This record gives sequence, structure tokens and C-alpha cells, in this order.
Amino acid sequence: MSNRKEIHDRVLNASNKEELRDVYSEWADKYDHDLLNEMGYVAPVVAGKLLLEYLDDKTAHVMDAGCGTGLVGEFLYQKGYLNIEGLDYSEEMLEKAREKGFYKKLSQGDLLARLDITENTFDAIISVGTFTCGHVGPAALNELVRITKPGGFICITVRDQAWEEDNYHAEMSQIEKNGLWKLLEERTEDYIQDDSSSCKVCLYQITA
Repeated sequence: MSNRKEIHDRVLNASNKEELRDVYSEWADKYDHDLLNEMGYVAPVVAGKLLLEYLDDKTAHVMDAGCGTGLVGEFLYQKGYLNIEGLDYSEEMLEKAREKGFYKKLSQGDLLARLDITENTFDAIISVGTFTCGHVGPAALNELVRITKPGGFICITVRDQAWEEDNYHAEMSQIEKNGLWKLLEERTEDYIQDDSSSCKVCLYQITA
């Protein structure tokens, strides 16, 4: 119990990308068991269900940004969405995702830098557990917008604490004012049941 809580606290309090990478490298083997079986991590299913309320084309090209070990990819794959790519900062987490076989392609990348991906590539992007404490901040949203096709969808979760501390609403509103996307849904949902945390689940559609 203490080990699981300790490593989760280290993830939320990482002070730089290198520290975060090291913690995920250490956690990769037990990540799924700890989060799903012990902690009640429901955000992947919650966000996945919201995206699929709008994305009914099962051939759609979907990016799982910050895919980790592939929890979101597994949900989408089981729903018949097979054209999924995953991107993550941690090679160890990507290796766990690779073993599951749900993704057509997996890549290592940093959402706070320009990705080696052509603009207007994806029909939809989903990102769960990435916009949280100690991880990428709202500035990374602009890169997701860049690589999503006009008319495509972006579905993200933002942990409640990060939503307030990093002022996500301001960045999201500015992107909308710039005419790049429009908000379709914003919900408050459970995030991790074990620590009673919640998150904003937001669904946007690209308009330009």
C-alpha cells in the first residue's frame, strides 16, 4: 500500500521531465495492477466513452497522447477502433503498451516540444492522465490542435488539482477565441476513486 502511494505521489510531484521519466520507468511493471486493481483508476473508460459518443467511424485515425501502458488503447480496441497510434515520453511504458498489441504504431515523444507529426493528421486525439500534476501543462494543447484534422475531436482529462493550479480554462478559452476549436462537452467525473480525486473531461472539435 505504502509503495503504491509513494510512487503515485512522486509522479504527481515530479519537478522535471527527467524525474517523471525515471518514476514511470520504475512503475511500468506494476502500473496497470496498481491503478486499475488497487486504486480505481476510472478516467480511461470515462473519457473513452465520451469520445465514442461523437466518433462513430471505427476506421478513424486516433492518437492516444500520453498512452502509458495502453489503458485507453485497450478500451478503444475492444470497441472495434483498430487504427490507433500511441505516443508517450517513457520508453518503458511504451514497451508495456507494445506487448498488448492494441496500437498500429507507438512513438516516443514530448508533448511540450514540436512532434514529428504532420499537421491535420488525426481524426481524433484522446489524452488521459497526461494533463495532471507534475506532467505537461496546458501549453501542450496547441500541439494537439495542430495535428488534428479540421472537424476532428480532442478529448482530454485534466485532474482537478491541476485544472486550478495551472489555469487550464484560460488556455482552452484562448484557443477557442483564436477560432481553432469549439467546446462540445465539459464534465466533472471521478478520476481515481481510491483518493477521491475528480477530473474535468473535455471534448472539443477542431474548427480550423
